[in-house]
Amino acid sequence: MPEETDRSPLGPLPAEPVSGRSVLLGPPPEKGLSSEDVAERVAGGRTNDVPVRASRSVGQIIRGNVFTRINAMIAVLFSVIAVIGPVQDGLFALVIVINTLIGIVQELRAKRTLDKLAIVNAARPRVVRDGATVRVATQEIVLDEVLEVGVGDQVVVDGVVTWAGGLEVDESLLTGEADPVLKQPGDTVMSGSFVVAGAGRFRATKVGRHAYAARLAEEASRFSLVRSELRSGINTILTWITYALFPIGALLVYSQLFMNGQVALDQADSGGVPGPLADALRGMVAALVSMIPEGLILLTSIAFAVGVIRLGRHRCLVQELPAIEGLARVDVVCTDKTGTLTEVGMKLAEIRDLGGSSESPTLVLAALAASDPDPNPSMAAIAEGCAAGGREAPDWTVTALAPFSSARKWSGASLLTPSGEGHWVLGAADVLAEPDSPAAAEAARLGAQGLRVLLLARASVRVDDEFAPGTVEPVSLVVLDQRVREDARPTLDYFADQGVDVKIVSGDHAASVGAVGRELGLPGADRPMDARDLPEEPERMAREVERRSAFGRVTPERKRDMVRGLRDRGHTVAMTGDGVNDVLALKEADIGVAMGSGSPASRSVAQLVLLDNRFAVLPRVVAEGRRVIGNIERVASLFLTKTVYTMTLAIIVGLLAVAYPFFPRHATLINAVTFGIPSFFLALAPNTDIARPGFVLRTLRLAIPSGLVAGLAAVTTYLLVLGGRTVPDPADRTAVVITLCATTLWVLLLVAKPYVWWKVALVGTMVGLLTLAMVTPWGRWFFDLDVSDPAKVLTGLAVAGVAIAVITVIRVVDDRMTSRAAA
Repeated sequence: MPEETDRSPLGPLPAEPVSGRSVLLGPPPEKGLSSEDVAERVAGGRTNDVPVRASRSVGQIIRGNVFTRINAMIAVLFSVIAVIGPVQDGLFALVIVINTLIGIVQELRAKRTLDKLAIVNAARPRVVRDGATVRVATQEIVLDEVLEVGVGDQVVVDGVVTWAGGLEVDESLLTGEADPVLKQPGDTVMSGSFVVAGAGRFRATKVGRHAYAARLAEEASRFSLVRSELRSGINTILTWITYALFPIGALLVYSQLFMNGQVALDQADSGGVPGPLADALRGMVAALVSMIPEGLILLTSIAFAVGVIRLGRHRCLVQELPAIEGLARVDVVCTDKTGTLTEVGMKLAEIRDLGGSSESPTLVLAALAASDPDPNPSMAAIAEGCAAGGREAPDWTVTALAPFSSARKWSGASLLTPSGEGHWVLGAADVLAEPDSPAAAEAARLGAQGLRVLLLARASVRVDDEFAPGTVEPVSLVVLDQRVREDARPTLDYFADQGVDVKIVSGDHAASVGAVGRELGLPGADRPMDARDLPEEPERMAREVERRSAFGRVTPERKRDMVRGLRDRGHTVAMTGDGVNDVLALKEADIGVAMGSGSPASRSVAQLVLLDNRFAVLPRVVAEGRRVIGNIERVASLFLTKTVYTMTLAIIVGLLAVAYPFFPRHATLINAVTFGIPSFFLALAPNTDIARPGFVLRTLRLAIPSGLVAGLAAVTTYLLVLGGRTVPDPADRTAVVITLCATTLWVLLLVAKPYVWWKVALVGTMVGLLTLAMVTPWGRWFFDLDVSDPAKVLTGLAVAGVAIAVITVIRVVDDRMTSRAAA
């Protein structure tokens, strides 16, 4: 991508001698690397060749869908049928091929969506080349590059500082040390850290995989399903099933070979290999194919992939796939105020003169705005307001500069004015002024109206002094108007309806935060709390945070502690923010959500990025997470019901030494019309259920009773129609097929609640397909079915009716017990 010229915020400022020492307020003129230097380093491979955060490669997607544990099981069973035949009994392998192709196609679609959004979200650092500041892709940085950073920028390569203007770097993501580190020329900066105050330049000393955080960043950027309760639960279930396959398969083969339980096969019609061993192997394959939940892993991958695509349509970049699962479990959303609930830009509404200065407050503010090398939104609004009022910045020399810091809540400059050197600070009134002063009281009153109020004051010492600001003298109140986003209130209403608590955590005055919360109808916003008054003891602090909903004067470290406290109390927390002061909390939260216009540091640590900066997208994001997880749990219950009834049937048949009632083709028919085809539609259906922990136990609680009843019903029908024989005929097998299909279709109806027209139509279509297979000549031949004996057909339906009644009673009792426990 070509370089973009960029007007650097770090324009050079003059150096003036003050008190015998020179204070350099801007970066010295620097050419940086020339185009020839860059080309030479690129040719030599000395580039920052770290992959961007992206999805899996095409090869990884194909391998991940083809070489799975379930496909390996199916391949082994198909190899048995390929040798002994007939071809109809190998139909189950075709289903797996189709499933795998669908999974690959859906993941490739998700990959295209992610890659496009990742390009939009990618940071483009500023570098100095040929004497100009330009923006380049992170991968285009070369060794010895001069990079320029300001507040919110992430350090993307290791380097040595060449110029620092109050540069403070947070290295907590690398070292765990919470306090920002003041950097001076000659100090090192590490990739993965980010700027919290000031500005600076540094020369790249290590790039690519040699940089400090490169390996960590590359691993963290993998598009994977790791650290997922859902994924680990499914793997646990598959492990149990794998262990069960071997003894059940051995039991079936042994019983049918040595206990006279042989399947009779008409070789003239089938073309399969004859003999007791071949018949026993067919019965074993039929049982084991049904035990394997072949569609579970596939539908899990598809549900996640479709979730990524749907979120991508709303310009939401999923940087870590487990975030979709986490979204479904969120019960607390912590959000910043400025830029999230309110519009990004602000407007200078009023400058209220408090006296205390011979210079005009407006003139001083214009000078402060002009002296700030990297203005934040508040300072930018002041600069625009002064310019609009015809107040140009005076030509005052800046002798010292203190950039804004979220931790200390103020910025300032020492200025050489016509009346002498003055030291000015601008920041939170309740931080700079005495709590009982008129200035603090008036600021609180204005803040209660939802306005942002800053205090301009004279300091008693230079702003770069270690004891700054010293004693301050209030000069004026600066009132900034910030508009609430139109879509903020509907968003908060949605969360309230869904049982999700919203907490506003902001660095603004608590009264201002409470005013915005009240305007949005947030419960509890009428009692905002100053975060400085929170208890220091973690447990007490967590209880207080849990109880309230609006917090002001929250430092970055306190935000992190508040999120951690909520998590310690069992909540699943999503944190939304856009600034460098949100980075620690974004990293601490279960789900970090950053705004696309936010700082590169906040976007880099978040699992989700809202590229359109719309807080209103968040309900769709949460709803998508719930849809994905709720539907996967629903589908898992279906597939495990199939596994349980097959195990029940196989074990009883093996112990009774009768032939297994099915060929593999029967298992394929039953699996397709009862659970296989319907599960594809259910996996993508709407679902607003709140995801809860305990996926495995909850799924088995539903699947085991239904599977046991269905399996016992199939055995009952089988024994009734056999009438004392050990070898079934096609009519006997058909009766068992009818019992299993009717019973499991009822289970499908129970799982598919709530009912809508398409779900009823789906079940009706499956009944129609089953009926076609039984009544058409081709269907009867292909699946070896016989419905010519009405007594056996009625037996299968009657037993199914009893099983349906039992399953319904079990489900009603279970639902009542669950509701009573929840209450």
